Amino acid sequence: MAGTKRGENGGGTSGSSRTRVHVVSDVHGNTEALARAGDGADALICLGDLVLFLDYADHSRGIFPDLFGVENADLIVELRTQRRFEEAHALGRRLWAGLDREQVIEEAVRRQYAEMFAAFPRPTYATYGNVDIPTLWPEYADRHGLTVLDGQRVEIAGRVFGFVGGGLPSPMRTPYEVDVEEYAAKVEALGEVDVLCSHIPPEVPELCYDTVARRFERGSEALLAAIRRTRPRYALFGHVHQPLARRMRIGATECVNVGHFASTGRPWAMEW
Repeated sequence: MAGTKRGENGGGTSGSSRTRVHVVSDVHGNTEALARAGDGADALICLGDLVLFLDYADHSRGIFPDLFGVENADLIVELRTQRRFEEAHALGRRLWAGLDREQVIEEAVRRQYAEMFAAFPRPTYATYGNVDIPTLWPEYADRHGLTVLDGQRVEIAGRVFGFVGGGLPSPMRTPYEVDVEEYAAKVEALGEVDVLCSHIPPEVPELCYDTVARRFERGSEALLAAIRRTRPRYALFGHVHQPLARRMRIGATECVNVGHFASTGRPWAMEW
């Protein structure tokens, strides 16, 4: 992963003694770009959501349209966008009737994971997104040498990074949603860190609002409290694909949405 190094998030130049880390989130099946995400960096961090269940920009892509066709994908996106979640759930129940939902999804996710985990550079430090299936990760992570962290810390070149995976309960009912108390316990377990890494943002309206979906995604009050209490240098996250604010400062902490990697193909960079 060695290469030309630049200043934090793409600015300036530095000598070879500096450390550069690339950060991605919401990969959603973009395996080709993922294979290049570590170019020029000493390490890659992934904040989850590897699975592509349904591409809201291209309804022909993902597990859902592969199974049920583009017309049904168009319809379920329309219902979700209009926040008609009960109708969306009813449509899903009709489509899945007669199928072993868990088995079918697991087989499809396994195919995606096999490609994506093989594309990760080394070293990679990763945590789960809300659409990921954590029980499947060890098989692929161990095979390809990834370090997976959730409620855990790791030191990279003198800086301590803490990781919190998954999301909180939402009307979307995605696979890896944990209750508020469990999530808060994972945040608390980190203690003081230099960089707080999570899939979802802290509970700040500007960071949680998606301007295209026109809705607030769920953020974490526990993350916000930890930022105010422990004052990390950075809080990095994804989850909100088109946020109203991509970054903002909370006290001493720079909060950064590292971007919707599935659409941009570009990692966010930090260097020290």
